[in-house]
Amino acid sequence: MIGITLENLDRVTVENEWNSSSENELIMHTIHAYPAKFPAFIAKKAFDYAQEEGVTVQKVADIFCGCGTVALEAKTHEKEFWGCDINPVATLIAKVKSESYEKETAETYFNCIKDAYQNKAIDNDIYSNANGRLKYWFTDKSYVDLFRLKSAIEDVVVDSKYLDAFHCLFSSILKASSKWLTKSIKPQIDPAKEEIDVWEVFELRYIKFLSAIEQIKQKRISSHSIIIKTENFLEAEDTPDVDLIISSPPYVTSYEYADLHQLSSLWLQYAEDYRDLRKGSIGSLYNSENYTIQLEQLNSVGRQIVTDLINIQRATAKVRSVARYYVDIQQAIKKCASMLNSGGMALFVVGDTEYKGVKVKNSEHLIQSMTDEGFTDIKAAKRRISNKLLTPYRDERGRFSSDKTSRTIYHEEYIISGRMWS
Repeated sequence: MIGITLENLDRVTVENEWNSSSENELIMHTIHAYPAKFPAFIAKKAFDYAQEEGVTVQKVADIFCGCGTVALEAKTHEKEFWGCDINPVATLIAKVKSESYEKETAETYFNCIKDAYQNKAIDNDIYSNANGRLKYWFTDKSYVDLFRLKSAIEDVVVDSKYLDAFHCLFSSILKASSKWLTKSIKPQIDPAKEEIDVWEVFELRYIKFLSAIEQIKQKRISSHSIIIKTENFLEAEDTPDVDLIISSPPYVTSYEYADLHQLSSLWLQYAEDYRDLRKGSIGSLYNSENYTIQLEQLNSVGRQIVTDLINIQRATAKVRSVARYYVDIQQAIKKCASMLNSGGMALFVVGDTEYKGVKVKNSEHLIQSMTDEGFTDIKAAKRRISNKLLTPYRDERGRFSSDKTSRTIYHEEYIISGRMWS
């Protein structure tokens, strides 16, 4: 990490220590797939880096906590944690990953679920009365088997944290059980996809979950407070004072996360219409439908980027979403500054992208936002993106593509840190 300003950001180079780790991730990190999952080793590296910089880290926060990678790493490194995310599927996974379980209790519940699943009678018209979107994604047989499994779970599991855990395992098999094109990020049907055995896949996930419980038990971790909330950070109240913030903001031109998690949102009844969960999401196109661009609200970097986009294609919905995103990020950085104890550190992972030929320099905007809020000793490094489901490739129209011959837009990310002194 080197000290930087906007004028010398081009000095930042890729540092291999931020690219990968020789240590395997905990099994618990893998119990549920998640797009653009935060690499676990970055959290550990951030703890070490903060300590090297003189920060005593007792409490950590992640303001866009996603599936709880930082939360679990905070737990295993015996630090308190506070995090939030607007996506209820994400926070379900995060809570489950960072909880503590007894193997014997999990086994007892699983055996009861198995018995209930095998013996539960289902009405003949259950599929015909299903949510239309679920009928779109699931065959009659798959839907009925999943309905039977979910009912069995909810019939026998009375402990809330174990209910969350089995809901999480249920959620983790939904794409495999559906017509969703395997390994596709974008919601897309595979008409040739074969049905799977719902119970067999669920049992395999459960076996992995047991292994994850045993692995963490062996670490003999002492108890520390872990708080995860389902809410928009910009609207969050009673945010704690922390020593270190580690977070990766959503990409401004990324996919709609509500769309990616629609199967789980509908099955777990977080929404009747999954599109409702788009509202309020930072970076969402649908968070800016009635938004009027006010350039004076943007810092100098954001103002220039949005102006360039307006000059190319006027204030379209996408340009409005970029402007709204930058305003939201500025507010998020302001709120982060108020959370940090004196001498505390914020560390963000962010990548640049491109839209309609305009460089969308999220890194520069973030650095300017931190500077404006009084962060000092701002440093940065680069890392190469690997093992992310969100592809770095774009087609000729600027849309995400899996074609590796397409343009590469953001194959690198910045690690940006700053200190806050009262």
